[in-house]
Amino acid sequence: MSAGGGDPRPDTSPLAEIAPRIVAHLEEKHAAREKALRASRALIQASARSIREVHRGELAEAEARLDAARAAADEGFGGLSGHPDIEHAGFVHDAEKEYAEARATFALVSGGPLPSPEELGVNAAAWLNGVAEAAGELRRVILDRLRQGDFEGCEALLDAMDDIYSLLVTIDFPDAMTGGLRRTTDQTRGILERTRGDLTMAIVQRRATPEG
Repeated sequence: MSAGGGDPRPDTSPLAEIAPRIVAHLEEKHAAREKALRASRALIQASARSIREVHRGELAEAEARLDAARAAADEGFGGLSGHPDIEHAGFVHDAEKEYAEARATFALVSGGPLPSPEELGVNAAAWLNGVAEAAGELRRVILDRLRQGDFEGCEALLDAMDDIYSLLVTIDFPDAMTGGLRRTTDQTRGILERTRGDLTMAIVQRRATPEG
């Protein structure tokens, strides 16, 4: 019996052993989260800048920027393998979506093939939404060319937009699995239809205008 008449207590409570392990795990998780957040922000910013460079015709600069940003992001996301709750919290998906959009825009404007999710190292939902948003960037490229009287490549870009939309409408899964793709698909259809109308009208007007 103890001096106070109570039950004997062990010299060391199990909580004294559990608490430090929990704290260490949370400290590791917090550090991984902060590192991944910084990488996500950097990847989003680099993707946006690369798209602007594509619109300015600075394709080499855009590609180099994306290569460097992807390498930095891979290092930043490397600590998330043991923390799936953080990896799937949303900000990694957003960064990968912006990256997929930038890579798709670069590839299609430069005349290359559309890169796959595996080639970009992004998940399927991020890739689908990123490629869908790239259609809006292709519309901007087409309109910029039409304003300059340059029709070269416009129909090929429209075909690429059509291909993207044709893919999107085959994806029929809950929004929770696709990152809200259904709404993005509807927006892509509107962008495609407006662009087709704008390009058709410009072609008709050019044919109707006497040369010389």
